[in-house]
Order: sequence, then structure tokens, then C-alpha cells
Amino acid sequence: MSLIDPNEPVDVQLARQAKIIDALMRRAGRQKEVGGSAYRAFQSAIELQQKVAAQSLELESVRHETERTRRSLVQALSAMEEGLAVFFDGKLDVCNELFRNLLPDIANKVKPGLSLARYFDLMRQSEWLVSTDFDLEQAHETLSQGRDGSVAVSLVAELTRDRWYQLSAQVTSPQNTVLLLTEITALVLRNRMEKETLIDRQADYLRAVFQNMGAGVCTFSANNELMMQNGRFREILSLPLTEVQPGVSLEHLLAFMQTRSLISDGALLQIDVWRKELSQRGFLRRRLAHGADRVIDVHANMLPDGGFLVEVKDVTLETRSTELLENRVMERTAELTRANANLIEQYQQLARIEEELRVAKERAEAAVSSKTRFLAAASHDLLQPINAAKLLISTLQETTRNTAFLPMVERLQGAFTSAEQLLHSLLDLSRLESADPDAVNPADVGLGALMEGVRADQELLAAQKSVRLEMVPCSLVVRSDPVYLLRSIQNLVVNAIQYTKPGGRVLVGCRRKGSKVVLQVWDTGIGISRKDQSRIFEEFTRADNGASEPGVGLGLSVVDRACRLLNHGLSVRSAPGRGSVFSIEMDVVEGSVAALPEPDIVRPQDDVPLDYIVMVVENDPDVLYGTVQWLENWGASVLAASSVSEALLMLDDLGMPPDVILADYQLDHGETGVEAIEEIRRITRTNVPAIVITADRSIALRRTGIPKDVSVLSKPVKLTRLRPLIDWKIRWHVQSRHVSLEERRIVPTKVGGDSRLPGNEN
Repeated sequence: MSLIDPNEPVDVQLARQAKIIDALMRRAGRQKEVGGSAYRAFQSAIELQQKVAAQSLELESVRHETERTRRSLVQALSAMEEGLAVFFDGKLDVCNELFRNLLPDIANKVKPGLSLARYFDLMRQSEWLVSTDFDLEQAHETLSQGRDGSVAVSLVAELTRDRWYQLSAQVTSPQNTVLLLTEITALVLRNRMEKETLIDRQADYLRAVFQNMGAGVCTFSANNELMMQNGRFREILSLPLTEVQPGVSLEHLLAFMQTRSLISDGALLQIDVWRKELSQRGFLRRRLAHGADRVIDVHANMLPDGGFLVEVKDVTLETRSTELLENRVMERTAELTRANANLIEQYQQLARIEEELRVAKERAEAAVSSKTRFLAAASHDLLQPINAAKLLISTLQETTRNTAFLPMVERLQGAFTSAEQLLHSLLDLSRLESADPDAVNPADVGLGALMEGVRADQELLAAQKSVRLEMVPCSLVVRSDPVYLLRSIQNLVVNAIQYTKPGGRVLVGCRRKGSKVVLQVWDTGIGISRKDQSRIFEEFTRADNGASEPGVGLGLSVVDRACRLLNHGLSVRSAPGRGSVFSIEMDVVEGSVAALPEPDIVRPQDDVPLDYIVMVVENDPDVLYGTVQWLENWGASVLAASSVSEALLMLDDLGMPPDVILADYQLDHGETGVEAIEEIRRITRTNVPAIVITADRSIALRRTGIPKDVSVLSKPVKLTRLRPLIDWKIRWHVQSRHVSLEERRIVPTKVGGDSRLPGNEN
């Protein structure tokens, strides 16, 4: 352990070393003989004394350097044009003469060791300080809270003799605070001079504007004494300069004008009238005769100080022009009155004609509206018998397949198909013509599934006409109404097949065109002349060369109206004898993936029976009968119910869930087919495959009213789709669930006196 702490101040170390040397010297003197240890001690003392001497010289050098640096700092501060002071630990350490002598009455107190708080107190007490824009005590509190350079205070001080200084204080470290005094007297005086000059200029400007105003203006004080006026005021009122001197009372001025007969309005000559109106309304307005042949407007407005401003305008020319105009208007009015008498009779005749036209128009609009409402509201009732007849004709066709009646039944089916297509076109037109905002429901639609569905539906028609129907797959997704886009593609394809001779070809495909896609239907048919291309989209209109083909000309009008509502581009190019191409241009939905279509449905062989138990829920007797006959003709066991309760009774008697459910969406008494399906699934605890058949084609119904695992077919049902769909749903259900017939069998039990089906636990 060292006898001297190197961390102590140098003077303390020197004193401690001197004491140690002195002690060693005394110890050496007391010993009688100098031994080896005493000699070593003496030698250590000599070495220590040499070190002390060296450190003393070094300390003296540091002191001289510190003193020289301090003198240089003081000289530098004295040469500054600004006052500067440094406070260390809240005490004044150093400052220059300008800072010390800023306030002469406290200069002798500004010396090292003065606290910052005391300096601010002395400033407040100084007679040389007039004012500051920031409280000195608050400034000291702000600086006291600062711990680093982020705290600064700046204020402006006004001294006697119109001197101005800016005091800036900055906390540079936790111990140091720097005060800087900058004289800004010249800047303040210059700003003051500029402000006074600007005020003088504005006063001159306002005075010039006031004197050159087109109207006469005069101001009065709260004591009704004239303060100032312009030359136009004297000119309009014909007043001599001696009568409009500052201090003249309003009463004297009015009396003067009354004596000279300059104002004829007696009420306006009374001071009380002026004061009453001005106090109640804040303004006074009068138009009066001035002298013999002049007219003036007098406007008076209250001023904030209780006085008021009077404005007078000479409106003689304006008044005379108005009178002249009024006379001319009266003369013209007389002429117009005579002309009006002649026009009234003509107008009455036109009114009668217009009323007749209005009545006729209302009747026509009522007829169109009635037709539209009828077709729109009756779609369900119209499609029900169509659906029943279609089922019965299909059953009749199967029954008479090997008989002499088959050709007759096929002709009946062809005629019925034409009637069905006509009904669909009429219903589509009625919906598209209606003002219903839900007529179309745009959504993201995959073109691939839509095109494949059209191909599957129309390949039989193409085969019957010996026309080759080809479809190029497309994986794009577009923004459109799936129902009307499907109907539009179907109509274009049917038209192409219908007007193409045997051996011809119909091609459906898509072309990408930037952010759009163009769906095209090409055919090698009879073609369309240029004059017919502009009118084939009208209702009940057909090309001249296609009049021999069946149809009434509604299919293309449905396509045209649907595309207009959906903002799709529709065009046609054709050459007679060579064929046609119809195009629908749609926006592509980028980044969207088309929903996967249902797995391919393998069409069963015609001779394979439909050996399933089918529950049919349909409230229309004819449709129910036709459905039962069609299913039984294919070999199915059918449970026919007209309501939900009847279906549940049959299910209770059966003792097991059916293989599939066919349910009409709209049943009696507010019931729906969806409710029937859910109830059967709940009781049997089995997710029975189900198909809903509905005349409602709206997207809203499919989105909100029907579960995702229930297939939907529109009325009238396409029977070529119904049987494969039944077979596919049953096979898919059995394969996905791995349920055997034994696992699906249910034994009826009694719960609360009623027969219930506990069902499979899976």
C-alpha cells in the first residue's frame, strides 16, 4: 500500500512527502550508529525528496500555464462586443467588462462567486432596467431545471436611455451556465422607424382614398360633432367649407340645410330620429330630394366608439333613368297585355293537347310497367307448369322410346323447348328493363366453368344439327353477373349453332387484351349483312337471310341489354356466306383465382337404373307428380312430400335417411326447401346430399339463403344435368364419408311419446 495517494491534490501530496522525509531524518539522527536499514531509509528519503522537487516544478509550471490561459481568456472576453459570463455550479466564474457594467448601479456587485439567482434579483432591483419581455424569476427557474444543453432561455431587456439588449442563457453542462448579452438597440430603433413610416404611409393612403371616394363621407363623434369629411361630401350637399369644419355639430349642419331648403324631409332634420334609428337598428337609410331637382341617398352606420359615419350619394341620374324605364315598361306592358290575350287562347289549346298527350303517355307507361311487373312477379308461377310439363315430356319420351309414338313425342319436346326459350327471353328482358337495382349482381366469375357449362348444355343441340362445337379453355376471372353472363354466352352459342349449316363449326374462346379479355363466339354460318348488323340487337328483330329459322328475335336483345347494364363491350363482325363472330369485352380481375368447378360428373349409362331412395319436397302437385314419374321411370324409390312436416312423417316411417333430397326452394306457408333439408339432416344426424330447385335466379339467394354444400338448379330443370348430379352427389357423399349401408341404417325410437330418429353418431 502506498504512503501517498496519487489521487489527492498535488499540494497535499507535497505536504505528506515533507512529513515523511522529516520523520526519517529524525529517526536517523537518534540512532547511534548507521546501520544498513538506516542507510536504506535515508537513501529512500533522498529519492523521495528528489521526486517531490520534480513534482513541485511541474506543479509550478501548470500553475503558470493556468494563469496565462486565464489572462488570455479575460483579454478575449474583454475584446468581445457582447457581454459574456460563465457560471460554474451556479456561481459566477468569469465575465467581461461589458457584462459587468451593463447596469452601472449593480456593477460593483457583479464579481466571481455571485450566484445566478442573486444576479437575476439584482437585475430586477436595478434602476437602469425598464422592462423585460420574460419574467426573470421564471427564467431562473427554467435554467435551474436544465441538466444539459437542451435548456435555453432568451429575453429582451429595455434599459434607460432607450437602449435594448437580448439576454440569452444556455445550460452547457450540469455545472456550467453561459449568459450572453447582445445589444439590439439599432435593430429595435430601425424596426420602430419602419413601423412609424408604414403607419404614416397608410395614413396618407387612407387620406387619399378618403378624399377621392366617389361618395360623400363624413364622420361624427358620439357627441354629434363633425370629425372629418371629404370634398365630395361638401359637393353633393352644396355646403360651404366654413360649415363643415371639425367640431361643428350635426344639429347646426341640419339647421343650415333646412334654412337653404336643401332637405325637404322634416323627420330627417331631427337629431332624435337619427339617434333612435341608429341605436335600434345600427344604421339609417333614406332617399330624399335635395334642392330643386336632385335626389340623394343618405346612409348612416354606427361606429364602435358611439359615433357614426354618414355616406351620401347623388342618385339623380339613376332615379331619372328608373322613372324613364318604368314609363317604358308601362307602355310595353300594355302592348304585352294585348299580345298575351291572343296567346292565352293559343295556350289553352296547347294545354288541352298536352293533357291528352300526358294521359296517353301515362296509359302507355302504365301498360309497360304493368307488363314488366307481371312478368317479373309471375316468373315463379310461369316456371312451375313449365317445369312440370318438361318432367312429364321427358318421362313420356322414355316411355315411348321403342314405340311408334316417339317421333311425335320428340316433336312435342322440340316445340316445348322453343316455348321455354321464348319464356326465358321474355323473363330476362322484363328483369333487365325493370328499375330494380338488384337486376344484375356483379361478382368475380371464372370463365372456364361458365364456358364448360355452356358446352355441356349445347353439345346435344350441336350434335342434332351435325355442327361441330369446340371450346378453348380459359382460366381468367372477370367481374360480371354470373347468371346473365351465362345466359349471354348461351344465347350467342345457340344462335351460332342455329344459323350454321350441317357440317359447319362453332368455336368459343377468349383473347387477352391488356387489362381486359374478349370472349368470342365464331361460326361458319350464313353470316349477317352490314345493314342488319346494326339492328339485330333490337327486340323481335332478325336478319333478312335468317327468317326461315325458328325463333322470334329476342336472344340477342337480352345479350345487348345485359352487356349494357354490366358495362361490357358487345360487337359483331360478319360476312354473308362466310360466318360471324360475336365478342363480349370484360374487365379481368387481376390476382384472383377462379373457384374450382365441381369434379367432372360421369354421366351414367342410360340402361343403368337409378337405384336410390329420393326424398322430393315440392308444394306444386303437377311438378311433384312429374318429378316422381321421371324418377321412378329411372328406377328410383321416391318419397313424395308437399311440406316439411309431411317429409318428416315419411322419414319417421322409413326409419333411415334418404340417399338424396330434391327440394323446391319456395314452399307453402313461408316454408323453404332449405329448412326441409336442414330439418332432415338434424333429425337423421346425417349430412344427406341435397339439391335445391328454384325459380329465383338472384345471386343474393344463392349467397345468403342456401348452404354451400347444397347444389342449386334453376327451373325449369335441365334433366340432362339432374340425373348425373344426383348420381355424383350420392357417390361423392358415400366415398367421402366411408359410410356403409349398415352404418347409415337407423332404428326408430320413442322420445316423449313421439317417434324420433336418433341416426348415426358419425
